[in-house]
Amino acid sequence: MATNSTPTKAARRGLKLSSKGIAILISILVAAIIVVNLIVFPRLAFRAQVLTLALSFCVCSLLVYFSYEALVFREVNNIYAGLEKFKRKDFKHMSNKFLFRPDPLKRIKEEIYQIAERNQQEIEELKQLQALRREFLADVSHELKTPIFAAQGFIHTLLDGAMDDERVRVKFLTKAAKSLDGLDMLVQDLITISQLEKGVIQMKQTVFNLNELGQEVFDQLEGKASQRQISLHLLNEPQEQLMVLADEGRIKQVLINLIDNAVKYGLEGGNIWLSLREGKKKTTITVRDDGPGIPSEHLNRIFERFYRIDKSRTRDTSGGGSGLGLAISKHIVEAHRSAIAISSEVGKGTTLRFKLFKAKGSALPD
Repeated sequence: MATNSTPTKAARRGLKLSSKGIAILISILVAAIIVVNLIVFPRLAFRAQVLTLALSFCVCSLLVYFSYEALVFREVNNIYAGLEKFKRKDFKHMSNKFLFRPDPLKRIKEEIYQIAERNQQEIEELKQLQALRREFLADVSHELKTPIFAAQGFIHTLLDGAMDDERVRVKFLTKAAKSLDGLDMLVQDLITISQLEKGVIQMKQTVFNLNELGQEVFDQLEGKASQRQISLHLLNEPQEQLMVLADEGRIKQVLINLIDNAVKYGLEGGNIWLSLREGKKKTTITVRDDGPGIPSEHLNRIFERFYRIDKSRTRDTSGGGSGLGLAISKHIVEAHRSAIAISSEVGKGTTLRFKLFKAKGSALPD
């Protein structure tokens, strides 16, 4: 085996000549043949002259074939081998060492590699988008179906004979109304997130006291937090003036979504902290809890629409959250030229942080 492979390797090394090298080699060999023929040809008989011409023709043909084999066929075979690797998605073995060579065939080969690689990446992205689309449609249909079926069940129960009992009638109509309220909230949130993604909703920039807004949000969510024995802590003094330039209504929506999510999925008897810290140009808003935390594999998807860490968990559809709060918050913060950063550790809680521009005239001195 070793004896047979050595000539093959040597032949391959011999084939790796540039176009200039092959041209020079052929020129030298043809010139040598012509010189030999000029010297020897007059001394030969007619038959020997014919044989010499035939031999010269064969040698030149072999030289031309050798050049095509070295310059064309080898590169075409390399292109086909590269395409086969693309089919197997074996990108790490693709070679780009000829990328800046002047040889046209090698440039064509590299162009084909780049086009094939881009196409493969686009195909993978389309597959991911298709999977996300299917997942999103399944989630939307489930989220819409649950409150509709709940309200439908309550109403049909009343129509089947429970209408005459006033106590049952009021109870079931109240539950049906809550289910329909949850459905309305879901539809409104879907419209909102669609408009945010398209950039239809413009942020109404006003100057307001972020500290007062935080206290207002805590007052609004205090009752819900107390039901789970969760304590809310605003770490800033009530008299602090933290003036920012942002859409007050939308930022309030963000704070409600972040804190409400921490209340909903936090540990009973736990804590939630809201801190506001001024910088030179921006104010940092931090929402931290001591809840169960989020596994690292879910952190990149936590702001997706309807994404659930626990797939078996069903949401509260009787007027509860729509499952779009974090996704909407992400888009609102991005519309303010910022981003929500999240860090979490299982068993130790979760921290969410974003920044807002300070109002002009309230920047700290350098």
